[in-house]
This record gives sequence, structure tokens and C-alpha cells, in this order.
Amino acid sequence: MATLRREVGMVGAIGLGLGSILGTGVFVALAIAAGEAGAWLPLAVLLGGVVATFNGLSSAQLAAVHPVAGGTYAYGRRFLSPYLGFVAGVTFLAAKSASAATAALGVAGYVTLVLGVSASWRIPLALIAVALLAWLVDRGVRRSSRVNLLLVSVTLLGLATFVVVGSLAAGGVAGWTVGMPVLEASSGGVTLRSVLFATALAFVAYTGYGRVATMGEEVHDPRRTIPRAVVVTLVVSSVAYLAVTLVAMATVGPAGLAASIEGAGAPLARVADAFLGPTGGRTAVQLVLAIAAVTAMLGVLLNLLLGLSRVVFAMARDGEAPGRFAQLDATGTTPRAAVLAVALVIAGLAATGDVRLTWSFSAVSVLLYYALANLSALRVREGRFLPPWVSLAGLVSCLGLAVFVPLPAWFSVGALLLIVTVVRWGVRRRR
Repeated sequence: MATLRREVGMVGAIGLGLGSILGTGVFVALAIAAGEAGAWLPLAVLLGGVVATFNGLSSAQLAAVHPVAGGTYAYGRRFLSPYLGFVAGVTFLAAKSASAATAALGVAGYVTLVLGVSASWRIPLALIAVALLAWLVDRGVRRSSRVNLLLVSVTLLGLATFVVVGSLAAGGVAGWTVGMPVLEASSGGVTLRSVLFATALAFVAYTGYGRVATMGEEVHDPRRTIPRAVVVTLVVSSVAYLAVTLVAMATVGPAGLAASIEGAGAPLARVADAFLGPTGGRTAVQLVLAIAAVTAMLGVLLNLLLGLSRVVFAMARDGEAPGRFAQLDATGTTPRAAVLAVALVIAGLAATGDVRLTWSFSAVSVLLYYALANLSALRVREGRFLPPWVSLAGLVSCLGLAVFVPLPAWFSVGALLLIVTVVRWGVRRRR
């Protein structure tokens, strides 16, 4: 059986987690969630972080006792059943392919801003980004990890610039107080259901920590490295998300943040325009922010290509996908056919050009995926270091939030699962 080499240490694992989270979530998805939660967005972000913490710890528990490629696909297969593992694999591929397409479109949106070109270039630039990063991932995880650390460093610098300059423009930390309105009286039509849907969207933005677990087969000392990397990743990303949310809402308000997703799809750059105004410093700060947005979403796209290809590789190795996807290149560091297949799917989704469509589809798939992860974690007996109530809380929160996702997204995911289940049954019957 083909196995991948362990080439990722603690710093690289943390970089993979941050590179997966600090991208579309902070630069694009917060604006989408603002359209649902209104002035309650900070609460939705906090709740999303709490749910992510429960799920992240469950994933760390699973990766520590079963450190192989494939994430919840592999855990579900071992601790639940082959079919539920297959469902987890399919939902992960569906959700994260859509998230990767969102990242590619986000990269293109900010690139058009930096270069000053027409928004009509958005889809071609997104496809170019997918092709370039697929080429990098094909070179192996060690090289990809080094590039990812560089991208994460630039991203953190850009977010720090946004928060500091925006805080000063808003009158310091005191200016972040945006006021939580009485829900029924002054929330502009926001309901509890829409706030919880925004929480689900925010949770999707946090779920990049799962990339560390998905690549457990390539991490050194996984029992020690993965739990610590997940915790550090969630703490840093939670602070960044909340700070950016408060600055953006203090500057343009929830309606302004929600509207900033239109056009080129560069929300934080538009917020920066608002708090800087027509001053001499505007161009420099906006450029720093736009470059950070590009590096952030390139990092997300890079990490998703890595994670998705590893799930396809693991499924193929178990006979749940065509066998050619289980083949490694001559160096034994990358599943080349799986990388190519994943890149083609992402490119196809990016060609739709609709970030709202791709992100809503992700919400249902991700919630189902992590529900299965928590259920798997509850079945762990040997090597357990996590109290069972943490996984139970993750399971209940995932299933609870899933109820508030709009029905069209459910129908899409349900149809997908029905089709792949029928195909799987037909193939196994034929064998």
C-alpha cells in the first residue's frame, strides 16, 4: 500500500492551519455573513469559533490515534462504517472544492483591484491561480509548506495593518462598540434563524484547522503535533476574525460590510476606502491590504488542493475511488493524478463566478462532515485524551446549525449524496 512521507513539523502544521483559515473567511465570507446577521455579526463570529473549537479538538483526538491521510473519511471508515466514511469523504470533497473555488475567485477579485483591471478578468485570473498552485502542490508537501509559511506571514502583516489603522480611524478600541440592537425592534429584519445561519457560515470560515488532521500521514509526531497545532491555529484565527469584524462594522456598519461583496468581490479593501477617505495614505494601506488578501486566499487554495488531493488519494487506496488516484509520483511525495483531478473540479466551480453559491453549498457539507468527525471521536477508546462531552457538544452544534441553512443548499448536497451512493452501490455490485 502506498504511503506518504512525514515531512511536516510543528511550525509547518500551524502554518497549514492558519493558511487554510485566514483567507476567504476573513477577506470574503465575513461580508457574506454580515448580510445575514446584520449587527449581530460579532456574536455569530464568536459562536462559530466556539463550534470550531469543539470540532477542532475532536479532529485532533482522531488524528492523534489514527494519523493517516484522509481526515474524517479515514476516521469514519475505522470508527463508524465504510459507508459513513465514504459519506464523509464525499461531503469533504464537495464542501472544500466549493471553498477552494471561492478562494480562487477571491484571489482574482483582489488582483483586479491591485492591477486596476476590469472585473471581467475575474474568472480567467481565478483559473490561472488554480493552475499555478496545482503545479506547486504537485512538487510535494515540503515545498508547498515553505511557500505557505511565506503567504501566511504576509497575510498576518496585512490584517494587523487593517486592524491598527482602522482602529485609529474609528477612534481607538472604544470605537469598535457597534451596539447590539434589540433583535425584534431594531435589527433591520434580522431574525434568530438568520443569525444562526451566519454562525454556520462563520464556522465554515474556521474549518481550515481540519487540514492539519487531513494530512496526518505527513506530520511528524502526530499525537503531539496535531493537537497543539489545532489549538494555536484556532486561537490566532479567532482573535483575527473578531478584530477585523469589529473594525469593519465600526467603519461601514453591517449593511455596508454586506454590500462590499458586490462588484470585484474585495470587501476589506472597500472598508479600507471608507475609513481612510481621500487621503495620501489611502493607496499604500489599500495596496498592503490587497496584497495580504491575495496571499491569504492563495494560501487557502494551496492548502485545499493539498487536503482534497489527500482525501481522494486515501479513498482510492481503499477502493472508494478509481485506483489511478492512489498512485504516487516517482519521489513518493505527491498523488499526481489526484491533484490534477481536484484542480479540474475547482476550476469548473470557479468558472461559475458566484461566491455566495459556493459558500452556502459549503455550509451544509462541512456541518455534515464534522458531525461525522465528532461521532467518530465519541467511539475512540484507546489513546483518548479528550473528554467525551467535547465531541458531543461538537456533534449537537453541527446538527443544530445545519437546520438553519437554507433548503436549496440541502437539496443540492442531498442530491449529490444520492447520486454518489447509487454509483458506489452499482460499482460494488459489479465487482
